[in-house]
Amino acid sequence: MTQQIASLVDKCLIATPVIKDPIFASSLVYMCEHSENGSMGLVVNHETSQVLDDIFIQLDIKCENESIKNQPIYIGGPVQLEQGFVLHSNKGGWQNSVEVSYGINLTSSVDILQAIAEDEGPEDYLVILGFSGWASGQLESELQQNSWLTSTCSPDLLFHKKPEDKWQAAFDTLGFDINMLSPVSGNA
Repeated sequence: MTQQIASLVDKCLIATPVIKDPIFASSLVYMCEHSENGSMGLVVNHETSQVLDDIFIQLDIKCENESIKNQPIYIGGPVQLEQGFVLHSNKGGWQNSVEVSYGINLTSSVDILQAIAEDEGPEDYLVILGFSGWASGQLESELQQNSWLTSTCSPDLLFHKKPEDKWQAAFDTLGFDINMLSPVSGNA
């Protein structure tokens, strides 16, 4: 008998203290894809030392707005760090754009960066380099090992919380003390 897995798309993975890898320690990962073929998510609370203007310069995009130019860039995970993504609110007519869930979209084309530079982009957005990926069954195994907890997600959490507050805000929705989590799990 095959077991149907519940989709984690539009959920957050909350890294537990079991995770020692510095890339994922204290991470909050927004899940964009999850199926029997594998999973893809974006870490939404780890900023890089880069700002959006660094990418604008690299892509020869002109931007006059200092507050836009100084927006932080996030590290989405260790896979394909040269690949950029914009996780954003409201749909636009951008190329390579998909709706992850109602009100949350993911775009991987340069035209959205041009729109952002011209202050014509989405109302809320995170610019992210790289992503987090799991092979078939890998994430489920990590969940059984208590490496991750899952929580609901909201645009407010993604776009309006400070990066350093996102992990705790997501964890607080679960309603228990992290110190009560057992480092091992079992099957009945």
